[in-house]
Amino acid sequence: MKLLAFRRLLRIQHVAIRYRLDDLVLELPVLPWWLRLLGGLLPWRWLPRKKLQLSRGERLRLALEDLGPIFIKFGQILSTRRDLLPDDIADELAHLQDNVPPFPPELAVARIEEQLGAKVEQIFARFEREPLASASVAQVHAAQLKTGEEVVVKVIRPNLKPVIRADIAWLFIIARLAERISSDARRLHPVEVVSDYEKVIYDELDLLREAANSSQLRRNFDGSPLLYVPQVYWDLCRPKVLVMERIYGIPVTDLDVLRDQRTDFKALAERGVEIFFTQVFRDSFFHADMHPGNIFVSTRTPWSPQYIAVDCGIVGSLTDEDQNYLARNLIAFFKRDYRKVAQLHIDSGWVPAETRVNDFEAAIRTVCEPIFEKPLKDISFGQVLLRLFQTARRFNMEVQPQLVLLQKTLLNIEGLGRQLYPELDLWTTAQPFLERWMRERVSPSHLLRNFQQQVEQVPHLAQMTRDTLERLSSEPLAQPRGNGQPPAASAWPARLIGAVLVAGAAQTGLATHSLAAWPAWAMLAGGLYLILRR
Repeated sequence: MKLLAFRRLLRIQHVAIRYRLDDLVLELPVLPWWLRLLGGLLPWRWLPRKKLQLSRGERLRLALEDLGPIFIKFGQILSTRRDLLPDDIADELAHLQDNVPPFPPELAVARIEEQLGAKVEQIFARFEREPLASASVAQVHAAQLKTGEEVVVKVIRPNLKPVIRADIAWLFIIARLAERISSDARRLHPVEVVSDYEKVIYDELDLLREAANSSQLRRNFDGSPLLYVPQVYWDLCRPKVLVMERIYGIPVTDLDVLRDQRTDFKALAERGVEIFFTQVFRDSFFHADMHPGNIFVSTRTPWSPQYIAVDCGIVGSLTDEDQNYLARNLIAFFKRDYRKVAQLHIDSGWVPAETRVNDFEAAIRTVCEPIFEKPLKDISFGQVLLRLFQTARRFNMEVQPQLVLLQKTLLNIEGLGRQLYPELDLWTTAQPFLERWMRERVSPSHLLRNFQQQVEQVPHLAQMTRDTLERLSSEPLAQPRGNGQPPAASAWPARLIGAVLVAGAAQTGLATHSLAAWPAWAMLAGGLYLILRR
């Protein structure tokens, strides 16, 4: 392991020198003078070097590509953090591709047989040894089951974990060093970015997780004309092998073929938006890796086009509170109600409670008012959300991982939609959905469901109260006070019950600020009465 880590360090150093990444670092205005002086003494900087005719974004992208799959994947994830990166670097990193050569078919077959416990010939009627596709983490082979179904077999690359551990270790060292030497770097939370990446990359090594995500998304859109998700064959799935239905669709970026089959591009673009908002607000479970390589279009009904989604290794979800605040934020945002946007950010806990609402409102207005001078069809919905996050970061907004995934997915969906249909007005498409969803939140049926969910928690709260009372009743009473009067022993059980009611109210939806939370408010009122009464 130590030898591998040392070899990786030498490789990283070689690539950094080749693409002049040391120049990029030394050009940073926040770099301390002593580190700038130390960098100038590096031996290779005294040697004659050709001037590179590349932008800083291109140099960084090419360096990551040279460093291999793990750094490529890191760069792809980093490209989604536009709240942290300059636009020119983020745009260039978005072009990173998994141009990874396939590993030998013999290794793929050996891994499949080791995972499934049988020979490939016993499992499949046909297995194609040449891979259909190869990426940084896995590669895919076509096959046919004994029962006749056409499938694809996804296999994790061998010997990945040692390389990942070595690369992640060096990424952490670089991130910690950056945090120590630069206050600006600390504001960007590089260690947290690497930690998020570590979780993502290790999650992608478990294909059972991807299979579970695919099954959930398929169930959410079962029978839907909007989206089709391939079937997972669970009997043939293992941590390093995934077998699922093979789909035959047109890549969503193959516009010529889509035109040839007379696809309705306007409907296709609008359905992409509808799919996104349905996943986020109806299901609170969204495909968070919807780049063009993972999206296809069905050939069956081009006049009513249906999407096909694959590769559900990365998904996101929102809590009820996040859904509620996000929907109200977006509606307020496009109504230019900046004070409400600022107040919602504070109420949600996304920015510190001590933030001055007036200052935050003014900052949001300054950034966003110029955007809304454009026609709605020319406004980037994803960029609006990005600007909102960037402004909030100046007010110490903590990084919300679920919102970062949401922002990335929205940017992908909007970019794809505008590519398919340049006149796409995302807000006009999204507004009716959001307003309908907000109305449904206070509908009688939703209130009843919410009430039933809270009633289900009453036995648990009652048991907590009983356990607490029994524990306290077994403890000796306090000694008499100094004035000789005994404590008011009859008051503490009521106050204890009041405290439990207040805690229960906080746990059962007090923060939602909607009619659906009335049982929680009733518990709060009752609890406060029991605590404060004499």
